[in-house]
Amino acid sequence: MDRLSGRIGGTFGGYDLHGTWNGQELAGRIGGRFQGKDVRLHYGAQGVEGRIGGAIAGFDADGSLTPEGGKLRLGGHIDGDDLTLQISGECVSGRFSGRIDGKDVRLERRGHELSGRIGGVVDGKDVHLQLGDIPLELAAVAAVCAYKALEDEEASSAASSSGDSG
Repeated sequence: MDRLSGRIGGTFGGYDLHGTWNGQELAGRIGGRFQGKDVRLHYGAQGVEGRIGGAIAGFDADGSLTPEGGKLRLGGHIDGDDLTLQISGECVSGRFSGRIDGKDVRLERRGHELSGRIGGVVDGKDVHLQLGDIPLELAAVAAVCAYKALEDEEASSAASSSGDSG
């Protein structure tokens, strides 16, 4: 089994990502033991499908994925985000969450390390992962899922903070 481990975001404003790959499924955890989400992503000839988080506080991941890239949906049809990835050699580029309100995905594999950025200079998050022999395209999807989980948590915290004042 190969292991995926690392961090999305900074030391204080980020999430850890840990998982194991058995050749068919990436299973692990985004975040910590108490404030985090389980990850289960099945990857095969039909693409990728899975769940991040639980039945209520989580989101689905579903779509096409190959070593050349993919088109996926993270979340539901109404309250979800599109993910488009292109892979050229060791570089992953793409777009998460739409043309206008979305974020760029720029990642690069060097040996067994995947690094780069999701989002812009101001509102983005750095990616630093050790991925063993996990397929590059699947590691990129897992990184974006961690980014979405972190972004969703930040939005939820901001909404509850603004509701407390008054």
